[in-house]
Amino acid sequence: MPEPELPHVLILAGGLGRRMAGTPPEPGATAPCLAPPAPAKPLVLLAGRPLIAHVIARMRPQAGALWINANADRDAYAAFGLPLVADSIPGHPGPLAGVLAGLERLAAESPGAPLLTVPADTPFLPPDLARRLAARHADTGGLVCAASGGQRHPVVALWPANARTALRHCLEAGRLKVGLLLDTLGAVTESWETGPDDPFFNVNTPEDLAIAEFRQAARQ
Repeated sequence: MPEPELPHVLILAGGLGRRMAGTPPEPGATAPCLAPPAPAKPLVLLAGRPLIAHVIARMRPQAGALWINANADRDAYAAFGLPLVADSIPGHPGPLAGVLAGLERLAAESPGAPLLTVPADTPFLPPDLARRLAARHADTGGLVCAASGGQRHPVVALWPANARTALRHCLEAGRLKVGLLLDTLGAVTESWETGPDDPFFNVNTPEDLAIAEFRQAARQ
């Protein structure tokens, strides 16, 4: 059986306000007057490069085309030289809006093709992610989600083109939980080992960033 074609990949960086702040000051402490605002999480530096740059480097060899879902900081994301895809549902309701925007963009360019989505804060994605999800999709024809350590990673998924209608209905009805939609669409999982490290580790806090710095240094 021939290898499935490399999928279109959408990096989800469309959230608003998810910025990584440090430890808050002690009560009574004086904050610096001119402290710069914390960057959006995908733009936080890891080993001298933004988190999203690590995701781009991981996914570029695995992608037929690579896009970024971005609604804010668009100039910063445009600097990476990839097409930007904004949400088509107003109000920034969450990552599902980014998935829908990607599916709609893809339907206009490659009708019937599936879309692989990954978050912008997962710098250690596995090199066989697209190949394995695409192979499982070829077997099942449905939605395939990545998993590791017994945990499903809802937005690391290969979405079939026919998920677009159900996804729009869910968003318009205010049903925003990704896991519930996966269950509704009968998603299957493809699992990865977590040793020596979980390839789907995501950076949410300064503590997570310190762990990621250690992991990155160990790979040098």
